[in-house]
Amino acid sequence: MGNTQIFTSESVSEGHPDKVADQISDALLDEFMAEDDRLNVKPEERCRVAIETMLAHGVAVVSGEVTSMGYVNVQHVVRDTIKSIGYTDTKVGFDGENCGVLVAIQPQSPDIKQGVDTGGAGDQGMMFGMATRDTLELMPLPISIAHALMRQSACVRWQDPSIGFRPDAKSQVSIIYEDGKPTRIDTIVVSQQHEERVEKHVKELIKAHIVDPVLTEYTEFLGGEIKYHFNPTGRFVKGGPAGDTGLTGRKIIVDTYGGMCPHGGGAFSGKDPTKVDRSAAYMARLVAKNVVAAGLADKCNVAIAYAIGVEQPVSVQIDTFGTETADPEKISKRVREVFDLSPRGIIRHLGLYDFRYRQTARNGHFGNPAFPWERTSDAVELKDLA
Repeated sequence: MGNTQIFTSESVSEGHPDKVADQISDALLDEFMAEDDRLNVKPEERCRVAIETMLAHGVAVVSGEVTSMGYVNVQHVVRDTIKSIGYTDTKVGFDGENCGVLVAIQPQSPDIKQGVDTGGAGDQGMMFGMATRDTLELMPLPISIAHALMRQSACVRWQDPSIGFRPDAKSQVSIIYEDGKPTRIDTIVVSQQHEERVEKHVKELIKAHIVDPVLTEYTEFLGGEIKYHFNPTGRFVKGGPAGDTGLTGRKIIVDTYGGMCPHGGGAFSGKDPTKVDRSAAYMARLVAKNVVAAGLADKCNVAIAYAIGVEQPVSVQIDTFGTETADPEKISKRVREVFDLSPRGIIRHLGLYDFRYRQTARNGHFGNPAFPWERTSDAVELKDLA
């Protein structure tokens, strides 16, 4: 018998209160960045944004720090974002048209600004990225399936409202690993908000419309009996901000690797690219993914740490867990040669001023091939070490 373990990861839908908060924060960031483009603002004068959102029963509170040369109608963006998710009636859990919107935004501290203007990091902290051969997108299998379930939940809800699903939902997937490799799905948990009229049949609806279509994409991991838990409390009618307060950045493990990789604690949504909490985490993913894509390892974790106002990271650590095909020290050295890990270098390499971020606030920040930090074109610079 080999070493057998069960690893579990969760995801949440676009209508989960915490994810609604994330989407509002990123929608506002996108609008401030669009204003920079409209005004043709110089790179050194671009907006600095750090927006937090809280959602409670009938109210949205937006706070944080913003320095911008443009103007954004914050209330309008907040309401449009909430409505676009499907919260248009208090019976569903929130009403974007009629909820209260409170705004408490101030400029970025000049003490921070003076360090960022010279190219330094916007804060201290540790950022992590990983890649593994579990899946084609080089993401851990548990979080990949959990995200797929939530994408399917949203798709079904939008395409066929008659089924009776509402915006709020959560998924959880447990995978059996043997000797470090995923072998089969052990448990699937789905909690799906629903209309009261479908309460008696909601478990069957979840299985037929959410779970079964997703599992057709993962047939190689169906080698045993799967344990299912659908709406385990028996009822999920009251959801959204009516049932649970939402906060920006409260789903950082859902946003990343489902707990399979360390996390420095910094959230992503609502932060402009000078904030290394976000941009360096994206770069760490790019580095890890290209190390694996280059054939240098089957699994790779990258840790980058910064000091506020300092341009270059104070440390870069690469862990390949014994799966490497080249000397680990040579891999680390080549990474530092190939990649500019300064905040400005990261922004240039990933084109982060040209990207719009709200799309990252649904179904995780990693694994989506449309995101620039998911490309593997840099692997060619590393391959000769293999």
